[in-house]
Amino acid sequence: MNALLSGFAPVWTLTAIGYAAGRGRLLGERAEEVLGRFVFHVAMPAALFMMVSRADLGSFVNASLIVFGAGSVLVSALGLVLVRRFFGRKTADGAIGGMASGYVNSANLGIPVAVQVLGDASFIAQVILFQVLLMSPVVLTLLDSGTDRGRTHWRAGLRRMLTMPVRNPVIVASLLGVAVSATGLRLPGALARSGDLLGAAAVPAALITLGLSLHRRPDPADPVAAPGGRAEVAVVVALKTLVQPVVALVLGGPLLMGLPGDQLLAVVLCSALPTAQNAFVYAREYGLDTTLARHAVVASTLVSMCTLSLAAHALSS
Repeated sequence: MNALLSGFAPVWTLTAIGYAAGRGRLLGERAEEVLGRFVFHVAMPAALFMMVSRADLGSFVNASLIVFGAGSVLVSALGLVLVRRFFGRKTADGAIGGMASGYVNSANLGIPVAVQVLGDASFIAQVILFQVLLMSPVVLTLLDSGTDRGRTHWRAGLRRMLTMPVRNPVIVASLLGVAVSATGLRLPGALARSGDLLGAAAVPAALITLGLSLHRRPDPADPVAAPGGRAEVAVVVALKTLVQPVVALVLGGPLLMGLPGDQLLAVVLCSALPTAQNAFVYAREYGLDTTLARHAVVASTLVSMCTLSLAAHALSS
């Protein structure tokens, strides 16, 4: 439990600092917008490039990652369908709902939890790569096609979709990282340290931005403030913290993939991680309603303290 608490402490602390800064108007009226754009366009791409460029792409595909990936895709797709069918979300907002349902907080929570509970972070590194290289491009494509950015003449829309990888900083950074890793290149020491320093700002800046957003006054028209909105958040959080780890347990269990005990623990534990703040960052960047993502991040982080402990206890004994 101490390991889990130590992993969650930075999340709550930095989010609380962001909330206090917003409440005290310390950073100005446009702080959330400016800081959010800094995260999406500068800090997050730097962090992803540095991580992917140093990764061993040869060990990317294995049974454990296949189980985790299959569970993530299934639950994300289910979340997208449910929020669209039962809560009236359009394509872009549905993509955020799907992301909030199956995209795990693998960086600032996954790494410390993996190190403390599993003993190393090798599998969580593969999880990060899977989400960055495979899940994020799909989500961003849905966001691009489902917002005003993609609502143009069909030829222009097709051109935007085909050129999205070179226009989106997250995907560009990931692809450049793959290229550097595949060629075996290494950045000069000074440049690498600069990239690490810039990338290290991504998680804390995203959490501060999340905290700033929590200070907004309740809006009667806010879909999450309404009873249906609360139900929507409950569905997304249940998918993330309960359904996804159960799906991973079933897929990786003896009846299907039959993963060894330590690998099954790693897959289930990573699947039980809460919603990543990336869902909020993406929703804010694309001008969408951020309330679902914002509430899902906070609520799933709280609930996962119990579900992570339960999974670790059940599969470690």
